[in-house]
Amino acid sequence: MKNSAQDYTIDKTDVQILSLLMKDATMPYSEIAKKLIVSPGTIHVRMKKLQDAGIIKSSQLVIDEKKLGFGTISFMGIHLNKGSQYHQALIKLKKIPEVVELHYITGKYSMYAKLICKDSDHLRKVLNDNIQTIEGVDRTETFISLEESIKRQVKIEQFLP
Repeated sequence: MKNSAQDYTIDKTDVQILSLLMKDATMPYSEIAKKLIVSPGTIHVRMKKLQDAGIIKSSQLVIDEKKLGFGTISFMGIHLNKGSQYHQALIKLKKIPEVVELHYITGKYSMYAKLICKDSDHLRKVLNDNIQTIEGVDRTETFISLEESIKRQVKIEQFLP
């Protein structure tokens, strides 16, 4: 796989590095190097190249929202009056901290959002006071998640030649 901006080709070692870090982003380069039987410098250089090529965007800390009191995860289809209102709605939705993901989509809705709230009262308040007041939002449909059964990243091994 090549990145046109950097013309960087991912090889087996890169995939192994990425696979290890996708399981544990805090793994030290020295530990990765031991597992792959290469030098820590090699890992450092490859990580820099993967970052420069835009393949690695960032590393994130994953928290359990429920343990912090945010027990209601929902998904919301948002229908706009006109598709041209997307960018204005996006600006407003970015300001709502409970909206943790937003996708511009095809189909029944204009946008699809993931929200994390404390409870159903909190969700109702966000919906009524924040989302449905955005100019251009015609209607919404909310789906409350009962359980997150699968959460994973794409298996990168499939991209090897």
